[in-house]
Amino acid sequence: MNNQTENITVYSTTWCSDCKRAKKFFGEQRIAYTNIDIEEKPEFIEIVEKINGGKRSVPTIVFPDGSVLVEPTNAELAEKLGLQTEAKRSFYDVIIIGGGPTGLTAAIYLAREGIETLVIERGALGGQAGMTQSMENFPGFDQGIPGSEFADRLGRQARRFGVEILQAADVTQIEREESGYLCVTTRNKKNYGSKAVLVASGAHYRRLGVPGEDSLVGSSVHFCATCDGAFYFGKDLLVVGGGNSGFEEGLFLTKFAKRVDIVEFMPEVRASKILQDKIASLPNMNVTVNHEVFELKINDRKRLKSVIVKDRGTGEIKEWVYDGIFIFIGLDPNSEILKNKVDMDPHGFIITDKTLQTKIKGVYAAGDVRSGSTKQAAAAAGEGATAALMIRDYLKEIG
Repeated sequence: MNNQTENITVYSTTWCSDCKRAKKFFGEQRIAYTNIDIEEKPEFIEIVEKINGGKRSVPTIVFPDGSVLVEPTNAELAEKLGLQTEAKRSFYDVIIIGGGPTGLTAAIYLAREGIETLVIERGALGGQAGMTQSMENFPGFDQGIPGSEFADRLGRQARRFGVEILQAADVTQIEREESGYLCVTTRNKKNYGSKAVLVASGAHYRRLGVPGEDSLVGSSVHFCATCDGAFYFGKDLLVVGGGNSGFEEGLFLTKFAKRVDIVEFMPEVRASKILQDKIASLPNMNVTVNHEVFELKINDRKRLKSVIVKDRGTGEIKEWVYDGIFIFIGLDPNSEILKNKVDMDPHGFIITDKTLQTKIKGVYAAGDVRSGSTKQAAAAAGEGATAALMIRDYLKEIG
């Protein structure tokens, strides 16, 4: 991570929607910052008022060079951070949507063969893999590798071969023009043409969908232990989800929290026996099964007050008190841009043929967004390589 961004200070409040958006933007780009809630720490109100001529405008964001942005848009944040959000040209041989292991591996393979390639990523490079504390099972890294370093290496490697990469750019539409070429449109209304498109947009963490959740996201409700675990030194945490992800992230959270409990909706957990045995051996972890979380209560400080759960066996309603909650109950695909345009499975993952092509000629899908993928980083990279080879053959076919 760029050291120049490590001392960014965000003055905010919990009720401010623009504050949440700005912090989400920094989180998506894996930009470190210090958050100061001026309601929780009123001694900082004077600083905000001094910067804003007496007004308590939030978010007020102070950068290491002394510059300030007040209530900035995402575009203004991207410009300040030096992120490239617009492409240099209007047409490319291939446009790849998604800068995770799938998209960047495909880009590397294509660019090495002289195929002009544009990668469009709405968040930080590396996808879910980039947010992982340590990748221990990716081939070639016998000592493991931090997810952020893995993502940085992939990005550097792609750029070394001439791949152009946009960040903080969100694709809203893929259409075929009368010319026969594909047109990709971004949220800032920029249009880019190509001969082929690879959708490698990955997936995102599923939410509980219960009262109180939306209001607490970012303050007491989290989906990334690596990102937010350090806020809970000496605190009590609840992890929702009894799969491998829930158990792995729960174990990681014990580095910070005094206690970490896990709750699972089903009568049995799905985590591997090795993980179950590890957690069973720890005195500060407990697993509860067959319980449903159906409400998150909020205190006067707009933070988590308690978790309301129901014992699915007896029907008993219980109120558990925790300082924060981390949710790991599966993934939903980032496939909205192809909704009602290609075949999808019941969960919204994109269905392809054996060449990874969708029913739209020239539009491919690979990685976590594809139906049947294994949702593992090594497999995602492999699918990226496969997609690149299939696209290469397609480009030869159409001339």
